[in-house]
Amino acid sequence: MSITLIIILATGIVSAIAFKNRELFQKLEFTPYVVFHQKEYFRFFTHALLHADWMHLLINMLVLWFFGETTEYYFQAYLGAKGIFYFILLYVGSVIFASLPTFNKHKENYTYRSVGASGAVSAIVMSSVIFNPLNSICLYGLICFPGIIWAIIYLVYSFQMAKKSSDNINHDAHFWGAVFGIVFTIVAIPSTLMNFINQLLSVFS
Repeated sequence: MSITLIIILATGIVSAIAFKNRELFQKLEFTPYVVFHQKEYFRFFTHALLHADWMHLLINMLVLWFFGETTEYYFQAYLGAKGIFYFILLYVGSVIFASLPTFNKHKENYTYRSVGASGAVSAIVMSSVIFNPLNSICLYGLICFPGIIWAIIYLVYSFQMAKKSSDNINHDAHFWGAVFGIVFTIVAIPSTLMNFINQLLSVFS
């Protein structure tokens, strides 16, 4: 069983249980005020096992399934057996890293809450783009562009929306999770940067 599938199953099980157990949900969600004042640092990670509702869970896990196993394969292809460890580090690291800006922004806001694996999922998608930037990604199976185009659109959109903070979506986590995925992949496997550049240049050759 792949690490991606294990993550999906674990997230699905915890989310489903928490949907029916409000006390558990509140114990695991990311609440910067509680993290800061009560030192409950485990929330940096546990919130990624929760989701706001079934649709939120379904979307995140579908995207993780579509891109996770491919990215996991790339890490093992480049790093051998160590690739599994680095893939886990990518996922867990992005969950925590993507939460840091939100923590700094809302640590004195006792009403703020956040749940979901979107930051980590963003990291996985961006990592897959570094490995294969020209791979076609289709939105709703209709609008298809190379991954690098969607990556740029996603980064710009998430950055702009994070500045506005006009909805209940944690765009900070989306943006910084994506950034983490890009940087981590290049640092973990430096050769991916030149491969990435060569693939882009091949379009013009």
